[in-house]
Amino acid sequence: MMSFKLLVAALPALAIACTGPPINDNGLNLIKSFESFQPSVYDDGFGNPTIGYGHLCGDASCSEVANQPLTEESASQLLASDLVSYQDGLTNALADPVTLNDNQYAALVSWTYNIGNGNMGNSDLVSRMNAGEDVVTVAHDELPQWNKANGEVVDGLTRRRSEELNLFDAPASFGALPVAC
Repeated sequence: MMSFKLLVAALPALAIACTGPPINDNGLNLIKSFESFQPSVYDDGFGNPTIGYGHLCGDASCSEVANQPLTEESASQLLASDLVSYQDGLTNALADPVTLNDNQYAALVSWTYNIGNGNMGNSDLVSRMNAGEDVVTVAHDELPQWNKANGEVVDGLTRRRSEELNLFDAPASFGALPVAC
């Protein structure tokens, strides 16, 4: 009987996270337009070695990425691989009742890719959507606030948030969230 109680207590820790769907081409194109293709390692402007379409390197030479300089095809594959953790992060941060179409989801994955899973998970945007507020209202209230780096407004981030909202508002035929786990 004791082992059964231990198993029941451990069940929340054994829960399997949901896998987020891949973003649509609209989202990929948006991310690529702001990240821009860089075949060789460069400084992202904040001291982070970066390559491809915004891939943050593990070290100064980006040793985890083979065959440098990258081709656009290999950079696109690296981006798709990188996006998995952001797609999964967003999918698992949003509660089941939150319903997004594929353009809304793609816009929020772009935002998450830019700000990181930690910032996304702790954001008012996620809290408000999970509280049942209208997702369109929340997106329009919250996304524009994420336009700063080191406390200063950055024109490129302001433009990115505007394009993410344009994508969020674009008509879509397919649902993205919630997903069945």
